[in-house]
Amino acid sequence: MGRDSVVPTEFFISKLSEAKVAFERALDCKHTEFDDLYPYMLEHPQFFWYKRYVAWSKLLTIVELCEELDMPWKEEFSLQQVGYLEQRVMSSKVLDFWFDGSKEHAQR
Repeated sequence: MGRDSVVPTEFFISKLSEAKVAFERALDCKHTEFDDLYPYMLEHPQFFWYKRYVAWSKLLTIVELCEELDMPWKEEFSLQQVGYLEQRVMSSKVLDFWFDGSKEHAQR
């Protein structure tokens, strides 16, 4: 892509969706791409925390890019999740209440 190329909104929304699924899988301690990159880490107790941190950072990066490019991103999340993303801090509240009590994550 050249310097003046325009990236379609659909591209960012698909990347946002992928990052959201990866973060949610990390929260549920399910397999993600990160497991394949660092298989030796599975034996370390801090692995799952680090895996969640990396997924959260990626999600925040894509949200930030969407904001800078004036692309809609909030529609992909619940109001509570938007609040967490706007605060940018992955706290225990985010880890405990990301799913709003829904069971949607269990089916992924």
